[in-house]
Amino acid sequence: MSALNIPIIPSLSRDPHSILDMDMELATKWLIAFLRDELIRRRGFSKAVIGLSGGVDSALSTALCSLALGPENVYTVRMPYKTSSQDSLDHAEACARHFGVHMDTVEITDAVDGYLAFAPEADGRRRGNVMARMRMIVLFDQSERYKALPIGTGNKTERLFGYYTWHADDAPAVNPLGDLFKTQVWKLSEHLGVPDEIVEKAPSADLVVGQTDEADLGISYELADMILAHILAGYDRSRIISLGFSAHDVDLVWKRLNSTHWKRHTPTSAMLSATSINDYYLRPVDF
Repeated sequence: MSALNIPIIPSLSRDPHSILDMDMELATKWLIAFLRDELIRRRGFSKAVIGLSGGVDSALSTALCSLALGPENVYTVRMPYKTSSQDSLDHAEACARHFGVHMDTVEITDAVDGYLAFAPEADGRRRGNVMARMRMIVLFDQSERYKALPIGTGNKTERLFGYYTWHADDAPAVNPLGDLFKTQVWKLSEHLGVPDEIVEKAPSADLVVGQTDEADLGISYELADMILAHILAGYDRSRIISLGFSAHDVDLVWKRLNSTHWKRHTPTSAMLSATSINDYYLRPVDF
């Protein structure tokens, strides 16, 4: 059994839904200890800064950091663009107020539009990527302002699907949610008291009006997570289908997983020596 009570290779006789079960109290303790170890012991930071979008992922990161560091040491930043929904802003404020953390608001419209003036032909995807990367510029600058480490908010499902903006959402070096599937994020958020209006709303990157994650992906998070969990447990395509999943859904998940592997790698360097970083030069971290 792993730390989160998820078996490495579940039995074929198990209920497919149960592969995502976890011990909420143990998960909470584990993630609090992780944050304290990574921020305080390893990196020498006592404060965290988080981009608070109004969604459940950033809300959960905020909740965990407030428990690990104390709410007085957590700085959240709302970074709306002119098309951002008012609900997102309201939910972010409600989250910050609920957990007692600091909150600033930095409007990114002028900065984003200043660049896009040179790219009037940019479609929605390009514009969304510019917004996401601009938010990371703000987040890292705010981290210098407060001497706080930026904390990631991307979940495991998004990472496996490559459903994030490269060198934006994935930029923070510490991410407490990186090994939690989206459905586990929802369950842990409920456990830690994230406001219901945040947990229950349809997930959206809020980059384009009316956009939702599940419409983009073509599959629900609940279904995708179960298939992904079985793939990672070592099940092949035919065994997963035999559990009752449709071939269409299994193939969709396999395709997204395999086509985005490159996004989960550090930059690929041309090796010219025997000390190429991350190829041969691997510094041990546990000493």
